[in-house]
Amino acid sequence: MGSYEVAVRWADALDGVVAPTLTRSQIEALLAGLCEALFAALRGTADLVVARDAASVLVAANYRDPVAVSRSMHVICHDMVRDLCQDRGRSDDEFIRERALAVAAEFAAGFTAALRSAALAEQETTLVATLAAAQESDARRQLSEARFEAVFAGASVGIGTIDVTGRVLDVNAAMAEMLGLPAELMPGRSVAELLGPDNIGHAYAQLELLLTGQVDRFRLETDHLRPDGTITVIDLSMSAVRDATGRVRFLIGVAVDVTERKELADRLWHDANHDSLTGLPNRGLFFDRLARATPPVGVCYLDLDGFKEINDVWGHTVGDRVLRIVAERLDRAVEPYDGLVARIGGDEFIVLIERCAGEVQLAAVSARLLGALTAPMSLATATITVGASIGAVYVEERPTAVDQLMHEVDSAMYRNKSQQRRARFRQA
Repeated sequence: MGSYEVAVRWADALDGVVAPTLTRSQIEALLAGLCEALFAALRGTADLVVARDAASVLVAANYRDPVAVSRSMHVICHDMVRDLCQDRGRSDDEFIRERALAVAAEFAAGFTAALRSAALAEQETTLVATLAAAQESDARRQLSEARFEAVFAGASVGIGTIDVTGRVLDVNAAMAEMLGLPAELMPGRSVAELLGPDNIGHAYAQLELLLTGQVDRFRLETDHLRPDGTITVIDLSMSAVRDATGRVRFLIGVAVDVTERKELADRLWHDANHDSLTGLPNRGLFFDRLARATPPVGVCYLDLDGFKEINDVWGHTVGDRVLRIVAERLDRAVEPYDGLVARIGGDEFIVLIERCAGEVQLAAVSARLLGALTAPMSLATATITVGASIGAVYVEERPTAVDQLMHEVDSAMYRNKSQQRRARFRQA
């Protein structure tokens, strides 16, 4: 199946998410081009950056709802992977599925970055327009005030003005809603009084520099605790408006509520770095943590014994439930050691212990992990007992050759598995 057919399915998935700036035929043509680039990325013949570019194109076409991300990632990881795996040999299937995770992660990162750029561009445009209206000459004061009021009242972003003593002159409805305060009660009160002690921090320090003329403008992102106890993440730009002599007349602040964007970014980061079945960190996050681990480091590699038979006898639904229970047990087992458990594929799990006290402690961790799996699992259709083979490696320095370390721990695990098989053979 070609790029255009996938593009049609993609367009169907996005239908109704937003009101795009293009017609249906234009959307399909746009998505067909993006499919070509994403297919190349999945095959490994194009750089992953094309996934970020594809996300930016969607945002530019007004697809800015989080639903557009989840549906697009489903198209990448399901529809595109399925089409490619049908066209290529089975030996390539695993590569394409692994590549799809990386492509989807880059797409998610590109989407949040493009959303942020779009919001900040709107914020900057509003600030420039507001400043231009506020800085008109006295000869055009009446027109200037009318323009300022129009920009002030109609803006979708929050706007507030503050006098040189730090008291609020005026705020628009968007700013009042963002702060969770009634607009009519804010003029005449100090910023410090309105924000309260929980919000007096870096932003307030920058405001004082602006009031004293030490800086002309600043921009930062800050968490605001609203009176109802909720947190709003605000991207704030503030500038000083000066008279002809250079004296600061008042300050103008423009704020954008980026709470949803931050939540979306956090959720997408989590989805891209965690296993969808068990919720554990995935291969990518594990290797990132391993590369930055505080030595000494202990690594335990577990491979479940007989898991294929569980799937064959009881089905994949039961197999998935077993994997989730295993993940929960392993995660609880390493809590006393502040360890990280990850699922790196199939029935394989890996554990990272930072600041490991030595090989004796690592042996204790290994025993604790194996012990956590001994209790039978009571499921709706069966009671199942699962075992595991485990390999462990202890290193005193932060691992620089991660591939070499993984080879060592993998070899240790397979030695353990071979020993268990020989022991079972002798018992038989």
